[in-house]
Amino acid sequence: MAEFDYLIVGAGLYGSVFVHEMKKRGKKCLVLEKRDKVGGNIYTEEIEGIQVHRYGAHIFHTSDPIIWNYVNQFADFNRYTNSPVARYKDELYNLPFNMNTFHQLWGVATPAEAREIIERQKKECGITQPKNLEEQALMLVGRDIYEKLVKGYTEKQWGRQASELPAFIIKRLPVRFIYDNNYFNDCYQGIPIGGYTKMIEKMLEGVEVKTNTDYLAEKEVWDKIADRILFTGGIDDYFGYCYGPLEYRSLRFESEVLDMENYQGNAVVNYTEYEVPYTRIIEHKHFEFGKQEKTVITREYPLDWQCGMDAYYPVNNEENNALYEKYRALGEKENKVLFGGRLGMYRYLDMDKVVKAALQAVEGIKE
Repeated sequence: MAEFDYLIVGAGLYGSVFVHEMKKRGKKCLVLEKRDKVGGNIYTEEIEGIQVHRYGAHIFHTSDPIIWNYVNQFADFNRYTNSPVARYKDELYNLPFNMNTFHQLWGVATPAEAREIIERQKKECGITQPKNLEEQALMLVGRDIYEKLVKGYTEKQWGRQASELPAFIIKRLPVRFIYDNNYFNDCYQGIPIGGYTKMIEKMLEGVEVKTNTDYLAEKEVWDKIADRILFTGGIDDYFGYCYGPLEYRSLRFESEVLDMENYQGNAVVNYTEYEVPYTRIIEHKHFEFGKQEKTVITREYPLDWQCGMDAYYPVNNEENNALYEKYRALGEKENKVLFGGRLGMYRYLDMDKVVKAALQAVEGIKE
């Protein structure tokens, strides 16, 4: 008899939801986490009384009441609404593209005026069959929005010129002809009061967790102690990159404590000018309406990903998706192993979709 029913590799959101549900089913579980803390990329750390999002800004949003009620078991959520600001040189614009943005760009006051300018600019571009991301964006929103709010940010994010990126990356650019700076359209939105780490710790209550533990470094040892395994790391890493590595974009974070109460007046400010090397500055206290005397900011720098680096954004182009299918086929032959999460499934998932996918995985298990 194995010592554990389930070995969960990765103490991020997916793994934590999964293990919580398995514990409710009476299963004995062990969680292994490569990092020195739980929470995965939603880990938050308290600095100067401020919950700092160590791996980028995370705002929980969903239109699914079942998922919203589920996460509210583990935390009280505040009323934070994601309303980022874009900075292009010395100009400030509201996001997403809405009537406030159009007034800031052109001085217009009505939807009809804004629509007329956008349609005119789209027509002037004369693009009907976009060959790349630049042409796709120009066809969708015209030159002004593209040049100031899309081009530089996108090129920094992907590490390539927009004219060299495939058009499918931007399938649409939402344009709202209303005065509304709420980035998301979901019914429910907020951030756990006291940070995401406390929420994850609540999910993991009563379960043995080993941090600083690399499952793949001693895979044969760990495989013997559990009947089944949930692996939430990279599926290509699990198979030793036998078909080659899947492609990701990575990030570098540069944080500092400032001896001032308020640095930028907003939780997220995007820097859309290409010459500014970071894509955004996060001021963490504004996620929880903080009044602390000091503040903590984080600059976010996109990076080319290499094996061994933290992987953030899957590059889901045709080549990588075909490569993932080869790994997925291998995964289906692993009788006792499940693959889940953003890295295990090789697709970007908002947090509500992570929770839903984990719950569906649990429901799909036949004892």
